[in-house]
Amino acid sequence: MSEFLHMGGYAFYVWTSYGIATLVMAFGVVKPLLQHTQLLRQLQLKRKRGLR
Repeated sequence: MSEFLHMGGYAFYVWTSYGIATLVMAFGVVKPLLQHTQLLRQLQLKRKRGLR
């Protein structure tokens, strides 16, 4: 198991690349969700004010 985690001496590069890829994919999911929520709030405020 430790040999697998060590990755033949390249563990730092391999696990760093996995971490960065995971962060990028998470950002690709979270950012649009946050924008969607913000857009809905803006539309609610406009509707309350009577604007279109």
